[in-house]
Amino acid sequence: MGSGLTLAVITANQSVSPDHLFQVSVTVIEARQLVGLNMDPMVCVEIGEDKKYTSMKESTNCPYYNEYFVFDFHVPPDVMFDKILKLSVIHSKNLLRSGTLVGTFKLDVGTIYFQPDHQFYHKWALLSDPDDLTAGCKGYIKCDIAVVAKGDTIKTPHKANESDEDDIESNLLIPEGVPAERQWARYYLKIYRAEGLPRLNTSIMANVKKAFIGENKDLVDPYVLVQFAGQKGKTSVQKSCYEPIWNEQIVFTEMFPPLCKRMKIQIRDSDKVNDVAIGTHFLDLRKISNDGDKGFLPTLGPAWVNMYGSTRTYTLMDEYQELNEGLGEGVSFRARLLISLGVEILDPSSPEISSSTEGSSQHVLKEITPTLVFTLQTATGKIEEFFLFGSFLEATMIDRKIGDKPINFEVTIGYYGNEIDGEVKPKIKGKKGGGNGDEEETELIHNSSEEEMDDDGHLTSVATTPPMKPVITDRNYFHLPYFERKPCIYIKSWWQDQRRRLYNSNIIDNIADKLAMSASSFSQFLLLANKDQNQSGRTKLDKERLKLCMSEVEMIGQQAKAMRSQVKKSTVRDKIKLTQNFLSKLRFMADEPQHSVPDVFIWMISNGKRIAYARVPSKDILYSSIDEERGKDCGKVKTIFFRIPGKKGFGPAGWTVQSKIEIYLWLGLSKQRKDYLCGLPNGFEENKLSKGPGFPSSPPISLTYMMKQIFQLRVHMYQARSLFAADSTGLSDPFARVFFSTQSQVTEVLAETLCPTWDQLLVFENVELFGEASELRDDPPIIVIEIYDQDTVGKADFMGRTFAKPVVKMADEHYGPPRFPPQLEYYQIYRGNCAAGEMLGAFELLQVSHPAGTDLPPIDGPTDLDRGPILPVPLGIRPVLSKYRIEVLFWGLRDLKRVNLAQVDRPRVDIECAGKGVQSALIPNYKKNPNFSTLVKWFEVDLPENELLHPPLNIRVVDCRAFGRYTLVGSNAVTSLRKFIYRPSDKQANNWSTTDDKDEKGKKKKRKKGDDAEEEELDESMLDWWSKYFASIDTLTEVYPKELESEFDNFEDWLHSFNLFRGKGGDDDDQNVTDEDRIVGKFKGSLCMYKVTDDMARDTSFDSNMGMFQNIPHNDPINVLVRIYVIRATDLHPADINGKADPYIAIRLGKTEIKDKENYISKQLNPLFGKSFDVEATFPMDSTLTVSIYDWDLVGTDDLIGETKLDLENRFYSKHRATCGITSSYAIHGYNVWRDPMKPTQILAKMCKDGKLDGPHYGPGGRVKVENRVFMKQTDEHLALTVLKHWEEIPRVGCKLVPEHVETRPLLHPDKPGIEQGRIEMWVDMFPKDMTAPGPALDISPRKPKKFELRVIVWNTDEVVLEDDDIFTGEKSSDIFVRGWLKGQQEDKQDTDVHYHSITGEGNFNWRFVYPFDYLMAEEKIVISKKESMFAWDETEYKIPARLNLQVWDADHFSADDFLGAIELDLNRFPRGAKTAKQCTIEMVTNESEMPMVSIFKQKRIKGWWPFVARNEDDEFELTGKVEAELHLLTGEEAEKNPVGEGRNEPEPLEKPNRPDTSLLWFLTPFKAVKHLVCNQYKWLAIKIVTAVLLLAMLVLFLYSMPGYMVKKMLGA
Repeated sequence: MGSGLTLAVITANQSVSPDHLFQVSVTVIEARQLVGLNMDPMVCVEIGEDKKYTSMKESTNCPYYNEYFVFDFHVPPDVMFDKILKLSVIHSKNLLRSGTLVGTFKLDVGTIYFQPDHQFYHKWALLSDPDDLTAGCKGYIKCDIAVVAKGDTIKTPHKANESDEDDIESNLLIPEGVPAERQWARYYLKIYRAEGLPRLNTSIMANVKKAFIGENKDLVDPYVLVQFAGQKGKTSVQKSCYEPIWNEQIVFTEMFPPLCKRMKIQIRDSDKVNDVAIGTHFLDLRKISNDGDKGFLPTLGPAWVNMYGSTRTYTLMDEYQELNEGLGEGVSFRARLLISLGVEILDPSSPEISSSTEGSSQHVLKEITPTLVFTLQTATGKIEEFFLFGSFLEATMIDRKIGDKPINFEVTIGYYGNEIDGEVKPKIKGKKGGGNGDEEETELIHNSSEEEMDDDGHLTSVATTPPMKPVITDRNYFHLPYFERKPCIYIKSWWQDQRRRLYNSNIIDNIADKLAMSASSFSQFLLLANKDQNQSGRTKLDKERLKLCMSEVEMIGQQAKAMRSQVKKSTVRDKIKLTQNFLSKLRFMADEPQHSVPDVFIWMISNGKRIAYARVPSKDILYSSIDEERGKDCGKVKTIFFRIPGKKGFGPAGWTVQSKIEIYLWLGLSKQRKDYLCGLPNGFEENKLSKGPGFPSSPPISLTYMMKQIFQLRVHMYQARSLFAADSTGLSDPFARVFFSTQSQVTEVLAETLCPTWDQLLVFENVELFGEASELRDDPPIIVIEIYDQDTVGKADFMGRTFAKPVVKMADEHYGPPRFPPQLEYYQIYRGNCAAGEMLGAFELLQVSHPAGTDLPPIDGPTDLDRGPILPVPLGIRPVLSKYRIEVLFWGLRDLKRVNLAQVDRPRVDIECAGKGVQSALIPNYKKNPNFSTLVKWFEVDLPENELLHPPLNIRVVDCRAFGRYTLVGSNAVTSLRKFIYRPSDKQANNWSTTDDKDEKGKKKKRKKGDDAEEEELDESMLDWWSKYFASIDTLTEVYPKELESEFDNFEDWLHSFNLFRGKGGDDDDQNVTDEDRIVGKFKGSLCMYKVTDDMARDTSFDSNMGMFQNIPHNDPINVLVRIYVIRATDLHPADINGKADPYIAIRLGKTEIKDKENYISKQLNPLFGKSFDVEATFPMDSTLTVSIYDWDLVGTDDLIGETKLDLENRFYSKHRATCGITSSYAIHGYNVWRDPMKPTQILAKMCKDGKLDGPHYGPGGRVKVENRVFMKQTDEHLALTVLKHWEEIPRVGCKLVPEHVETRPLLHPDKPGIEQGRIEMWVDMFPKDMTAPGPALDISPRKPKKFELRVIVWNTDEVVLEDDDIFTGEKSSDIFVRGWLKGQQEDKQDTDVHYHSITGEGNFNWRFVYPFDYLMAEEKIVISKKESMFAWDETEYKIPARLNLQVWDADHFSADDFLGAIELDLNRFPRGAKTAKQCTIEMVTNESEMPMVSIFKQKRIKGWWPFVARNEDDEFELTGKVEAELHLLTGEEAEKNPVGEGRNEPEPLEKPNRPDTSLLWFLTPFKAVKHLVCNQYKWLAIKIVTAVLLLAMLVLFLYSMPGYMVKKMLGA
């Protein structure tokens, strides 16, 4: 009962969340099918304002990047999830030009975060161009995107094979349930008008304006800004206007369904100095649409939306400004806006599609017509007068800090009831509300008493309670002395009558609340929802939502009915899951996107200053005559806690309750007013404002209670656990303070514990509660319990709070089962938003009928305890105890940090549980040997029979200093002892004989498999450890995607590690982080508890000193050789400016430190190390191995990228045998050599001896028997290995042994706690030095790429498109040449010579390209090493897929060559060439999946015809030519033995092609050509040119000779 209640109180608190760390990592792997010819693409990744670019790839439509980007953010989650992530491909960008956009893909970060594992892995993002809506897909980008918040872990799915991922359609980057084909759509947001804007102007200019113009102007210039999917649109600014009317529409063009969930609508005040938000509203598109088969597109309104934000008072600097931006819960009404939204899916074929990326604001609706006015009226509903009534019954727990100035409460609904706005009346009753029509008046007369017909004008509102001075409750809180006289408020307001929407929400809420019920209320909803005849004000969304809700509710009803009949014990858990599913569905449906009546705000005002507020949703208090529709708090007394507004309310300041009030609220139409008092507790008289005799009916301004009940409250505080550490020692001195009504009491203070057992009864006498007895019984007031830490100086620190409701017994009820005495229950304690422990208690409220209290049940405490005035919890309620024995295994202490600057030298461990305890032996010298000399001790203690009520066990480590002083080093409370309870197993004889034959058959099958394997293993020289790693043979190696510990339960099979904490708990919301800093070391040991009985059976070989801990190895120091293999690291966080890192490995174990700095790997975020390191260590001193990866820098110190820590000791001693993984087969040499110095037979013998097992007995015919189990295999070693692999099947001692493995460990950085900085793949082997020495380390050095040479002979081309017009003859021709390259950046491109003037598209070349390259067979990648730039210090290694590119070009002498077509062949799988040019079709490219595929590495030599393709204007592939080529692959050695020349050169030259003579024709017949040109084609042009030349010549002659003649004439010569 308590828990449901606390949840309600707590969820209210989750409004503003503080900033969180987020890390978005994006890997751009490659792009495919980009639209465009011969482009140079690069990808831009953009989140909000941050942009990052990949490198540019030249001349390719399918670039391969494999680049990794990381974005770090520090913002609240809401802001983060609304950020838009945008991937765009840009073509030929360079320093001078910005490049052209090929296409973009957008989604919001929230969508990624809510994916499973917070990521999309290896998915294809579909690019589209917002400026060209008809075009369709512009290409695909394959990428990984992950969003990590603090504390999330990312799981990388294990690599699937590439061919699956190449199927683009089935791997698109879209969330579940979104169709792959998304269409363009237009989103039309119409913005009509706003009202209720706060009367303020936040700029300094306002006062100046006032001085100049006087008060006649409205001081706000509003406009609306809308943001959606990274686009913005805004309306015009309405100058100086509190009731702006825009009638404009904003149009967004975006894909549908959009991958951005929310549209942000903001009213802003336009101002030169500071442009501020007045209010913000988010439209969640999921709530206004439905994607089911009977679904509907997003639609809304026309409807009013309410905006909430900071207070309406005018202040210069608004401290709550961010509330207006939509961050956090608004603390006051700001404005309401009338909008409607429609979506139209565009049909790409229709001609009139224009496009616009930005939201274009089109002022379509300017001309308001009478019809529009009418439609708006009918759509938004007719205006009704609403009446809100409230009565304050009690105000307690008012924070002492507020001071003892008079306090009053103000209630507002919308802009009514606010003293700043004054009285607001609806401006026009006639026009907007459709008048007070006749039908309405008749209705009024029918259903109201005569006295309510008085004119409303005289009924003013009373929105605030009279101020009153608070009275002291105790050290922390005041209360207001209302006693019998309870103040009331009432407000009249006018809103459109859209109650139906709220009613439907309430019905659904109701159903959700009664989910346990039968399906009857479902049908009720269907009836009620249909009965609303008031058709005015129904928008399209209302109708659609009604249909949707009805079908959903009906469906849930049927499923629930069906479910009830099927619940069995086995299926209960699934059914509960299903029910929770129903619940979340219903809650989601109940949230109504089209608002109507705004929420009610209650403010506590002290001496004119607003202190704290509470917000009550209007639907919760809305009245309806039908029960199901009525709000859940309408006409009921409700407890409300006040909060500090804004961010402050979430730091420590907001943890104390500002005030707790009991209030009664009622909201309904004025004409339903006759019922508004009926829910109040009975027995009051109304006190009204005297108005004179004419107006008898007005609501009361206060109520005076005559009737009261006296109760006694008994609070049984038993214990608490896992409390918050409030002192620097890491402990607290907790006491609890209990509040009920106006009284409070405290428990005693228990020193230095996080798990106090108070065992105390607090009795509250003479509690006065007002109201009717039966109501109090069903809904008693809340008890608040606050837990504090007592400090010797200063005031107590707040540690947490919880809420409870008492069980009520009336005077006439019997005190007995089932309700009494009440059971102890756990209540969750909260500190701010974080859980801070739990409290065990019980609460009962008993009515006192006689003044003497004689009729109360007696309090019988346990007799043996005498604690003076403190009453212990009575017998019926306190738990029943039994005697338990707790055995403690003390192993050692690790990693102890300094305490008060002194090192810990002589530590000891104290164990305490329920007042009893035991101390370990003292460690004489922690540095020399941190293990304990005595291993096992025990103590006996009385614990509750019920395991859930077990108190925690405290572990404390103290350091013994000189002169008998002790210092606390750290402590740990083991809250749950359940896993340490020893339950003796039934020792029945396990009869395994039945499994024998089954096993034999299984093993025989195995043997066959083994034989095959041996036949295959002939080619072992080819194989190495990497082939095993890349799993080219049966998975011989387990690759764990996470740490090995998580697979094997932290290796805590018998040795547990307990972290020791010290220091205050963090005040951060996120407690895990600060806990990391508080760890001061580890205690290693274990516990075992069991009930003490007389007949404890003992084994014969039982060592009584060791108790239950038999067969445990000794803990003397031991020398070990540790061999660390590091394979590779992935996704490292970039450390350098260029977005890369130069990683190398560093290893630290005890005093040994290895930095492998020389072998750093240049500019790699996914380095392949392939190294092993040997380190000698001595357990227990050096038990933590740290493997770090550093970034090498040329200057300055190297930066840590991330590190991982392994506890080697637990591995070493674990029963899972993690010292050296067991390989899956036994081999003496080769890549799969047995690494362990002990052979399988020796291991098996030792395991059997340790486990006291019978065996192993090796029998004839390759069989072995261990404890009744029989295994078959050929040789003894194989046999022993088989047993070890099936060790978990062995009875009693069996457990899974660690196989040969590779573990993937996250790398962390101490400055960025909880956020992964990359991962490292590695494994560790450990060999004790007292055994035989192990063999040499496995060679796992990375494979050297193998040298190959690819020779490509281009013989001929055919059907190449003809590009040029001959200048002379006008016929089409092309001057063809072929270009080819193998490596990504065209470093090795080679061209054939040019076949001039081909008229048919045929070209003859006989030209050879030669491409030497280095290739990694296992990874199918070509390796290139090159300097990244002129300034690079060293070469960087790149791995790129092996793809041969061939292109056909048309050569031009003077202008740039024209690109005609291309084909890209992936050398591992490409379509086999066609035999003849005729058979070669475009299908070979477009329909690859159906074609026979070949690999050049297997075929070595292949010849055939392949098509050249290019995209035409419509982005369709078209055939632009065919090429006959021969590919020949040789290894480096073969190529050296028989070299060939490039082109047609020696050695092995190719013969010259036989080209037709057309290429020389125009040298022989120039005259013919000229004549043809001049006479036929360009006749008139020629004549015009000749004429013009002649005219020009005459003009020049004239100008030249003119001056001479002038002179002659003048001189008369």
